[in-house]
Amino acid sequence: MEVVKIVPRGYCHGVVEAIRAARAVGAERTGEPIAMLGYLVHNEHVTTELAESGVRLVDAATRLRGLDAIESGTVIFTAHGVSPEVRERARARGLHTVDATCTDVIRTHDLVRDLVGRGYTIVYIGRHGHPEPEGVLGEAPGRIHLVESVADVDQLELAAERLAVTTQTTLSLWDTRAVIARLQERYPHIEVHNEICNATQERQEAAVAAAPGCDVVVVVGSPRSSNSQRLVQVIQEHAGRPAYLVDTAEDLRPEWFRGCRRVGVTSGASTPTVITRAVITALEAMQPEPAGAADAVTSAPAPSAPGIG
Repeated sequence: MEVVKIVPRGYCHGVVEAIRAARAVGAERTGEPIAMLGYLVHNEHVTTELAESGVRLVDAATRLRGLDAIESGTVIFTAHGVSPEVRERARARGLHTVDATCTDVIRTHDLVRDLVGRGYTIVYIGRHGHPEPEGVLGEAPGRIHLVESVADVDQLELAAERLAVTTQTTLSLWDTRAVIARLQERYPHIEVHNEICNATQERQEAAVAAAPGCDVVVVVGSPRSSNSQRLVQVIQEHAGRPAYLVDTAEDLRPEWFRGCRRVGVTSGASTPTVITRAVITALEAMQPEPAGAADAVTSAPAPSAPGIG
């Protein structure tokens, strides 16, 4: 099977820095409790590696609830960021804090504080239940309104003279275009601030551009990863090609590739390179049936994805 290795793919700079920070604290503060407040990044392989180095996961409905389960030692704030209340409570409890917040997310927090300080009411486009909006909304409770869809915009009743809209960094222009357009229809004076991370947009655009030259595209990423799931969706919606999400090479199903000769591979921004390499190796081992044979693909046994770390 011919494999098209779509670039860019895999770790973004924020994920690289977050993992580096977590590994460093695991090495420097041995012998004391170390916890990450929620998933450092949305990938189980990374979580498992960190657990093996002594960094335990504390996952809860909100970051504040999770913090209640950390009694002492070090707490790592994840790449998604946290609210000021979480920071203050951690300090008040005497916890040593390590901030692995992505610099793009930090910039959004700074923007929100600046806008609110200048009297703006903010509409924030983000995913309900995602940790990044939780942290940003915590910068100014009551002054920021979370919306995810055009229907959410239609439920807003905003009378403020100064309005601004900004976005979750891990969305894309495709995700936000219709929502922003509706906001501008309802509130023509609203200021638009695009805080979308370049890495998210670039990976989606590259996948959509490469997909028409492939019979099928495989996205390597965790089911927990919204950016990995979104890669699958944009390939299907904007390139018209079948696309599948796999966590490891063992998830590949030969029936996906019947009649295929060329498969594209990309991966989410929190997917370890070693996992993607194992998927590529498994795909390259697949042999299309000879001409005239049944339209099917046989496969050599897929190698198990090796661990990381």
